[in-house]
Amino acid sequence: MDIGIIGSGQIGSILARRLAALGHQVRIANSRGPESLAALAAATGATASTVEQAASARDVVIVTIPQKAVRELPRGLFAGSTAIVVDTGNYYPARDGRIDAIDQGLTDSEWVAQVLGRPVVKAFNNIVAESLDSRGVPRGTPGRVCLSVAGDDPAAKHVVLRLLDELGFDGLDAGPLAESWRQQPGTPAYCKDLDRTALQAALSKPDATGIPSRRQAADELVRPFFEARQPGARSPRST
Repeated sequence: MDIGIIGSGQIGSILARRLAALGHQVRIANSRGPESLAALAAATGATASTVEQAASARDVVIVTIPQKAVRELPRGLFAGSTAIVVDTGNYYPARDGRIDAIDQGLTDSEWVAQVLGRPVVKAFNNIVAESLDSRGVPRGTPGRVCLSVAGDDPAAKHVVLRLLDELGFDGLDAGPLAESWRQQPGTPAYCKDLDRTALQAALSKPDATGIPSRRQAADELVRPFFEARQPGARSPRST
């Protein structure tokens, strides 16, 4: 498939390398431009691209950037595109600032879909980079890690579920995008490396009324990490 990746952080870099190794045509982009991606392109086999070039991929475009950066993407980036857009992001106010629409009830990815002006599929958000890189195994392996996929287009979800299988993970259809809060930060399904049975149980546990408290708890947990990465902050290793 022709796949574009917008974002060259840990998740984007791992997906670029692993998808290229599977034989997919992969273009990867970041906000700093193709020149900054020369080493990554050489290491992964992906093509260093502009954001616009990555967004023009024919089949799938994976948006894997901080929530706050979604608003900084060029307007009309996906105009005329028929590609499936996958959102891997998670909303952390400690990093992203407050986003009123999410605080008032939209799921993380419903907000992304509104900003981008097109439907998205939620996937790859509830696995840490290390596990995405190392825990993929052949289909049928006992204990195979399962990832949930939420979205409103069954055909689009089917494509993403197939990619998960290629990467070595079971995939679980987690329902419409409005239900994707079940795999957001602070939930039992978030970053736990669960197999299919355990993931199904985890997705069914939380209730929607607890979204604000779960978000706050998750945000407080990661706040020191994000604060340490702020310009001018002392590195945790320097203390």
